[in-house]
Amino acid sequence: MRKFVVKSAAAAVLICVALLTAALGVASGAEVKEEEKFGGVLRMGLAAIAANTDPIKYTSVYENQIINVVCDTLVRYSDDFSSFVPSLATEWSANEAGDVYNFKLRKDAYFQPGKFQNGRQMTAEDVKFSLERSRRQSAMNRLAMLDHVEIVNEFEVNCFLETPNASFVTALTNGGNVIVPKEEAEGWGDEFGAHLVGTGAFAMKEWVTDERCELTRHDKYWGPKPYLDGVVYRYIPDANMRANALRSGEIDIANDLRDESIHVVASDPNLIVENVPGMRVSYIYFNQVNGPTKDIRVRKAMIMALDIDQMCQALYRYDDGRRAYLPLPPNSWGYDPSLESLIPGYDPAAAKALLAEAGYPDGFSIKYYTSDTQSSIKIATIFQQYMKENLNIDVEIQTAQWGTFSATASSGNAPIYAMSWTWYPDPYFYLDQMFHSRSIGALGNGQGFKNEEVDALLNEAVKVSDQAQRAELYKKALRIIVENYPQIDFSIGNNLTGMSKKVNGYTGKPDSAVVFCSPSTNVWLSK
Repeated sequence: MRKFVVKSAAAAVLICVALLTAALGVASGAEVKEEEKFGGVLRMGLAAIAANTDPIKYTSVYENQIINVVCDTLVRYSDDFSSFVPSLATEWSANEAGDVYNFKLRKDAYFQPGKFQNGRQMTAEDVKFSLERSRRQSAMNRLAMLDHVEIVNEFEVNCFLETPNASFVTALTNGGNVIVPKEEAEGWGDEFGAHLVGTGAFAMKEWVTDERCELTRHDKYWGPKPYLDGVVYRYIPDANMRANALRSGEIDIANDLRDESIHVVASDPNLIVENVPGMRVSYIYFNQVNGPTKDIRVRKAMIMALDIDQMCQALYRYDDGRRAYLPLPPNSWGYDPSLESLIPGYDPAAAKALLAEAGYPDGFSIKYYTSDTQSSIKIATIFQQYMKENLNIDVEIQTAQWGTFSATASSGNAPIYAMSWTWYPDPYFYLDQMFHSRSIGALGNGQGFKNEEVDALLNEAVKVSDQAQRAELYKKALRIIVENYPQIDFSIGNNLTGMSKKVNGYTGKPDSAVVFCSPSTNVWLSK
């Protein structure tokens, strides 16, 4: 059990009690009869507005937290992330070369009714359409390794890869690769995200832009019948407002708690706080192509001018994050702690000298782009202060809602942008997405990082099936990346969720995923 760092012993006791309650769950849940668990609408407060839930267009965890409730993937991770388990595919296998994967599909999966189909059975045609659509149009290049899909029969497909790729099955667990009906995706066109249809436990009932998203139970869900009648997501970007909404009973779950909101929730006897060690790396990207940060000396100087340890202490006072060094979370099997020593320490004098050597003795002005969440603005402000004080760099902070921000960052037009990245233990989903040249133009590599040796190592790593060999290749690539100072990796975030004690069976995930009903989970509300 982890403890929060707080200012008073009393607060610490309250928080530890809340954590214990979260760990043990609601004891009375086991005594409730099965039929009494059905009913009720769960209300969840999200930390950011979900701009688009079309699987090929989504770019944030908050959009994914809706997509994965409405839709299903072919396979999914087990609850402890140790293995893959069936979802829409009941079994799968690969050829010896590792470039063709066969999937046998379940026959009891039905789409939710929509405008262009009335809840028909999912078939191999839908898998081919959805995966090839992702391959061609994904904003995040989520299936870059796929060449095409061939239908074997109505409930079986073969997926042909461009080259052998050991990360393919992992990629299929992502919300960008869920299976959707062609009629709905093509019928709605650009509006499909507001009318998303899938095979999941809950169907989209109403989408109100910038305000909320309402879901209702899908009665023909192939898994267990959902206990909940529905789910309502409310967009509440301010963490303190989410905490207050939880305390007042306006919502039942508040995700992404930060700062004082953690203490506020943990101090309420009717609420609990769940703290799950996350895989979210937060970082500040430098443009590698244009402007002052094109110069490696400028990038290194800016890293040296920021006291990352002090920044993390200011940002994470309640055990909601810890210092980062590398663009991989420590719980990834590709992490190499020996590379941490390559990150320059805080040294303002040396930073100023290096900036002068690069031709900027009097500093410069630069724009810094970030989303409009409270925590993002706080990070930007701290960075701004350090750059002005130590290097006379004037940082102009540009904030926007996630959709606008992510479009700017992806375009390569942001001199500096800050965000976080969370995915799976496989390094492919960090390093390939953030540093491979083929990802330039996507959100992951909006800074324009390009290095032929890194590309070659990343290409080789996905061809190898042995995890230990893959790890060594990723560590070599990671060293080259770090030595180029492309970004400031400053923290690894924990996932803190506040909940009413009426919520039973809900558990946060290391990758920030939200699950209300699956073969292993069925959330219900106490009456």
